[in-house]
Amino acid sequence: MTNSSYSSQLPIVDLSAAGRDPQARKLLHAQLHSAAHDVGFFQLIGHGITEAETRALTSAMHAFFALPEADRLALDNINSPHFRGYTRIGDERTGGARDWRDQLDIGAERPAREPGPWEAPYWWLEGPNQWPAALPELRTAALHWIDRLSGVAERLLHELLASIGAPEDFYDDIFGPRAHPHLKLVRYPGSSGEGDDQGVGAHKDYGFLTLLLQDHVGGLQVQREDGKFHDVPPLPGAFVVNLGELLEVATNGYLIATNHRVVSPPGATERFSVPFFYNPRLDARIAPLQFPFADRAPGVTTDPANPLFAEYGRNELKGKLRAHPLTTARHHADLLLSQEQPAQLV
Repeated sequence: MTNSSYSSQLPIVDLSAAGRDPQARKLLHAQLHSAAHDVGFFQLIGHGITEAETRALTSAMHAFFALPEADRLALDNINSPHFRGYTRIGDERTGGARDWRDQLDIGAERPAREPGPWEAPYWWLEGPNQWPAALPELRTAALHWIDRLSGVAERLLHELLASIGAPEDFYDDIFGPRAHPHLKLVRYPGSSGEGDDQGVGAHKDYGFLTLLLQDHVGGLQVQREDGKFHDVPPLPGAFVVNLGELLEVATNGYLIATNHRVVSPPGATERFSVPFFYNPRLDARIAPLQFPFADRAPGVTTDPANPLFAEYGRNELKGKLRAHPLTTARHHADLLLSQEQPAQLV
């Protein structure tokens, strides 16, 4: 079986079934349970995001990357102690290696926060976004997207928890108005020409859920049961969903976070993607989930070089400090984390 035919079997989940009859919802739960327990990835349809909403965002995104380089660099991430703004090609790192892409990082629009000496340093992650003055429609479309996908992710998380017999509102109190969503607008410009095809290196996401809108070019690969990375062909109108490490830890490994990567498109072919990360409050402590299948959980594989912490914000800050070395050096050299042991979930 080829990689493409293997990966085309990535589960397809129809979220709209949650609002239909009990039998349809029961089938949805069976599909979600299997996808989250066995694969950690699936394609989501029936989510309610319209073609018009998608066009508004993708049109604004393409217009942004078509701006002169000087206009994009005016929003350089290194100007923001909150890790917001534009990252030029090769300046972000995954696994210590450069990612051959450029991007705009966007979060909830909030006032700049400089934590006091008695406060957790992850509060630096709250702050304003950087927007191009020439494209006011980008701000409108991006903030609308964050709002809409936060709603989709909340519904999906409810159904996912219900699918394994847990209370569907178990984590509601760690999200709400102070949740910390994260949106990336990403362009892969093609091959670096140096034999390095890392669009973004292999990794797991460290939040709860990621909803990815990818274009027709492809390049996303997911590590499957055979240990190999398999292509995820684009499915028009669908989001590629993957589980983050906090859900894996909260279920003691019953739900899985899966390694994935992006291979740069060949030549000068451009690829665009829009990952949305559904994350809780920065100060949220992730309680272990109580559910009927807990006795079948295999445990979580730990990585001493990449510890996970009970407070979500510590995981987010650790990731930002590693991924954006230039921004870190300018604003947060004193915050580089030592190899700490992760706090226990409580």
